[in-house]
Amino acid sequence: MARESVSSQPASASDRVPPYSEEAEKGVLGSILLDSHRVLDLCLEAQVVVDAFYIPAHRSIFEAMVDLSKLGQAVDVLTVTERLRTVARLDEIGGAVYLDRLIDSTPTAAHAEYYADIVRQKHLLRCVISAARDAENDCYTSEDGADLVLSRAEQSFFDITERQHGFMLPWDEAVKGTMQQIEKMLLTRRGLTGLSTGFVNLDHVMQGLKASEMIVLAARPSMGKTSLAMNIVENVALGKNDPEHKKRPVGIFSLEMSHDSLVMRMLCSHAGVRGSKISSGYASHEEHGKLATAASVLSKAPIFLDDTGGLDILELRARARRMKKKYGVELIVIDYLQLLHSKSYTMQGKQIETADISGNLKSMAKELKLPVMVLSQLSRAPDQRGDRAGKPRLSDLRDSGAIEQDADVVCMLRRPCKYPDDPDAADETLAVVDIAKHRNGPTGETKLNFEDEYTRFTDRTHGVDDGANFDQAGEPNEVRNA
Repeated sequence: MARESVSSQPASASDRVPPYSEEAEKGVLGSILLDSHRVLDLCLEAQVVVDAFYIPAHRSIFEAMVDLSKLGQAVDVLTVTERLRTVARLDEIGGAVYLDRLIDSTPTAAHAEYYADIVRQKHLLRCVISAARDAENDCYTSEDGADLVLSRAEQSFFDITERQHGFMLPWDEAVKGTMQQIEKMLLTRRGLTGLSTGFVNLDHVMQGLKASEMIVLAARPSMGKTSLAMNIVENVALGKNDPEHKKRPVGIFSLEMSHDSLVMRMLCSHAGVRGSKISSGYASHEEHGKLATAASVLSKAPIFLDDTGGLDILELRARARRMKKKYGVELIVIDYLQLLHSKSYTMQGKQIETADISGNLKSMAKELKLPVMVLSQLSRAPDQRGDRAGKPRLSDLRDSGAIEQDADVVCMLRRPCKYPDDPDAADETLAVVDIAKHRNGPTGETKLNFEDEYTRFTDRTHGVDDGANFDQAGEPNEVRNA
């Protein structure tokens, strides 16, 4: 039925008329004039937008119809004619007589859904062609490396897919899904709405690592942030404290440490063997056995490691997307934010570049629908202030305030033994995790043990109440809302 513009004769890409269907576009517009409420809603659901119409006159007519609908006015031949006259486009579309012809060429609005789908499909093809041409031009003109050009092209095509697959979730389905989460929490009595970190005290405050959230783990150097992150990776991948006792696939982007160094650290931590014993070659027979056992356990953990240094943020997003698709990862950990680059903003200063990186990481968490844990450095401010030694603030996040704004959760790690003026300085095993921001939950401090020689964190031995200051309702006594 629909007359299409694609010629059967070979032609160069630049000579070809982009895909469109004049008859389908007329069918949609005529159907709206016959049954505006139903067909405009149908177009909204089918994601038929103004740009979906290829013929300029049809774009103008549809835009006028949408504007009238937004204003709460009737949409018919008279009102559309007047609207087009007001915006000085009536003559461009062929006058009021053209609107009459649209109705004459559409005997019924019953097939509007069919017409709308054709219009949407043709628009999608034009978007693909445009993205492909941009990618081709990028290949010829860009001074960036091939990997970055490929990442930009992949992002462009993914954006098209996301726009096509986006949808509005009905309210009843949203309520039903939330109730299922509540029932799950009540059944397990764990209060988890995300993946367990493997630490009881930390889970109690954070309520787990939640999908679509950006979680920042920040600390000054040598506080153990990489060790804590890798302990969490191990716990998630081995299913420690998981309510369903499942091993969860985890992806790691290690921009600082090589895979050899990272695996060595995780093996020693799991085995309880000092890394210095390995590097010096003086590990005992017993310690060698512990390492072999640890290797047997960790080799079965679904952990996927990318230790490429100096990644551009778009390239990292592309790699993360592939990691999710190929391995089904449920958590991504990035060590660390300040080692990422954004070539699009490198020349505009570190703060602007970091803001772009931070925004992309948050978008990535939402896009992949999984928690993204990002390690971040803190400025020297905690070491220079005269108040309680070493206690960091959100404003200490290095390079950009955008990190604080984009993050759903900010955890600040400190070890009091590093600061002689701290009241707890004598406790060399104490590590304090301050949940300084929690967009969807409570904030507060919790305590862990840190075994420095094994780079291993563990729960405090006396249970939750020793690890954090909670009231009888299970919430921290001092809650700071983000």
